[in-house]
Amino acid sequence: MNNNMESMLDTYLYEVNSLLDSLDEMLVADEKVGDFSTDDVNEIFRIMHTIKGSSAMMEFGSLSTIAHHIEDLFFYIRDKGIDSLDAEQKKELFNLMFRSEDTLRGEVAKVESGSPLSENIDSFAEEINVFLKKISNASSGAAADSSESQPEPAASDSPSMDSSLPEDDKAACFLHIFLDEGIGMENLRAFMIVNSLKECGIDLRYYPSDLETNSDTCQEVIENGFFLALDTKDMAGQAVAVLQSQNHIRSYEQIDVPEKAPDKKPEASADSGSQSAKAAAPKADAAPQAKPAAPQASHAPVKQSLLSVNLQKLNNLIDIVGEIVITESMVTSSPELQLLPRDSFDNFMKSGRQLRKLTDDLQDIAMSLRMVPISGVFQKMNRIVRDMKQKLNKDVRLTIIGEETEVDKTIVDSIQDPLMHIIRNSMDHGIEETVEERIRADKDPQGEIILSASHTSSEVIISVSDDGTGIDPDKLLAKARDKGLLTKPESEYSRKEALMLIMLPGFSTNQTVTEFSGRGVGMDVVKKNVESVGGTISLSSEPGKGTTTTLKIPLTLSIVDGMKVTVGSSIFTIPISNIRQSFKVKAEDIILDECGNEMVQCMDSFYPIVRLHNFYNLETQVTSMEDGILLWVEASDRSYCLFVDDLLGEQQVVVKPLPVFLNRYSLKTYGIIGCTILGDGNISIILDILGLHTAAIDNK
Repeated sequence: MNNNMESMLDTYLYEVNSLLDSLDEMLVADEKVGDFSTDDVNEIFRIMHTIKGSSAMMEFGSLSTIAHHIEDLFFYIRDKGIDSLDAEQKKELFNLMFRSEDTLRGEVAKVESGSPLSENIDSFAEEINVFLKKISNASSGAAADSSESQPEPAASDSPSMDSSLPEDDKAACFLHIFLDEGIGMENLRAFMIVNSLKECGIDLRYYPSDLETNSDTCQEVIENGFFLALDTKDMAGQAVAVLQSQNHIRSYEQIDVPEKAPDKKPEASADSGSQSAKAAAPKADAAPQAKPAAPQASHAPVKQSLLSVNLQKLNNLIDIVGEIVITESMVTSSPELQLLPRDSFDNFMKSGRQLRKLTDDLQDIAMSLRMVPISGVFQKMNRIVRDMKQKLNKDVRLTIIGEETEVDKTIVDSIQDPLMHIIRNSMDHGIEETVEERIRADKDPQGEIILSASHTSSEVIISVSDDGTGIDPDKLLAKARDKGLLTKPESEYSRKEALMLIMLPGFSTNQTVTEFSGRGVGMDVVKKNVESVGGTISLSSEPGKGTTTTLKIPLTLSIVDGMKVTVGSSIFTIPISNIRQSFKVKAEDIILDECGNEMVQCMDSFYPIVRLHNFYNLETQVTSMEDGILLWVEASDRSYCLFVDDLLGEQQVVVKPLPVFLNRYSLKTYGIIGCTILGDGNISIILDILGLHTAAIDNK
């Protein structure tokens, strides 16, 4: 049952977050035109109805209550028409809905973190009711009482009395329960009610008896309700008391079993309606009719185009595929194969090539399952721009390009916060403070931020551009000098290096601290988050014309294209995306800087050299520059050369985390990002080019 509840919670969170994302996108789009469409009004009503029902089923009272009040509000609007509201009321409605969305998201975040939900939301619920009263001109209590509706009194012609009772020889009475219409997952909601009763110590049996396992019982519960069998009338009274606190119960009634006629079908006592303080039956015009017994569950496949999968299961699949890739490489590269007769060897290699093709196809499919459109993150930026427009009183539009670009799910989750910081910086720092400033600069009075995404074969490129004031490198240098953040003379800083100063911890160009900036945190966090997923960040700006921030992030973190290199008896793997060139040099091509560090010239620039055998204290016979190979590597704004013994070739490798017991050695600070298993069974260390530069050059 714990696993079932966990699965239900995962489904609930996925469903609610998806609905809130749809709501946010809808609200932002509608606010731009200043009105709700009829379809959107109906959709918002449906969204709130769904959230109310699923939250009540999961016993999340705050979420259910808020959604219920908003549902009541949009029930009125749907009934009277959105045109019944004037422009000012619509503006107020937009603000109220955005606040409602934020409140719901806050409660969902508490559910995700395991924190207790808000116990008192009466003030916000009353605010919704006040707005409903305002637009309806109703009496003070009309709207407020709508959420406290109770099941109707039992009808004398209750159709449920005619329904066949389950066969249960021990039952002294039955409770026949009907749920609200259209709530969804009726069988699971009925099972949740059963569990609530059992948790109160009430011994009972329920029918249909396979509510939680048979999805076909959902329709049966909709049409005929469900039954609770209780051994004593006292137990039934306790059950009734619990039912009064449950959600989504449209009606229920107590049906006593005659003691003297156990062989006959029991009939409801004439005064059964009076035996329950809250007994009720469905309305006659919507009364369910008795149906034949539900047929056996069909095992025919259900046709559907989409299926939600737990992310952990996908991670496990990727791990297994990685093991298959490694095992296939180990088999096909085994030295024992050379001992086979020629014909047998050729046949084996032919089968091996077919296996490699199938393995590659499986790998591509497994990786594609984790790829999701970046549109989800991009659309959330609309809300950031909208809120800041109101608070900063700036007229700015957000243009989105390439939102269909697909990225690994893990990376999508990692770039949301960096993008939010960059957008906020563009709004706060980039776009001019007033329309007059833009007009004097011969610009469109409305500012523009362009958020775009595209991808190459190995990485996704995300850029945020604004047409604001731009960044003056000289001012950045002066600010960094005042804060003592410069590490070399100002004259030695290139324009690119000066712009990257804004990424330093504690750096801020704001003179005063505001709600959005000025604290010296943000861009350094952006840089760290991007680099944590193997990405890089760069800035370009022109004073008076605008600024562009570019993120380059790998498409996936699981499998990378790498170059295998040897240093002594050790094998290292360097991501291909970090390699710019490999070449040989002569001893006379090497120069020394003032500190005695080796440097080499590449493309009219000099770059430091890192000898891997010296840095990692490895024994090797290759120590002369003529005997080894230099690899020109680059990560973020760092470029340098690695000296290795030899190149073994390019290979797609599966990135494995380092064993936990190695964490005590802080290997990541030495430029090691992970490891992989090669085809011959050897382990290869995967180098972090940026981290290696920090460890071998910056910290020297």
